[in-house]
Amino acid sequence: MNANLRELPVEERMKLVEDLWDSIAEDCKALPVTTEQKAELDRRLKAYDVDKNRGRLAGDALDDVRRRL
Repeated sequence: MNANLRELPVEERMKLVEDLWDSIAEDCKALPVTTEQKAELDRRLKAYDVDKNRGRLAGDALDDVRRRL
């Protein structure tokens, strides 16, 4: 890691990461989906069509992770 980045406060570094990620998301068409990723997405869609399981709320999943830590 660039030593200069460590001099920035954590909040500022996190903001830089968010800005960087947002810029990547804007160019998402530049990131092609691989054959393996497409197959996995198709598999998940088919599984959803069968059981209609919408999963669970992210907050519930995070609570479970936190309890396990």
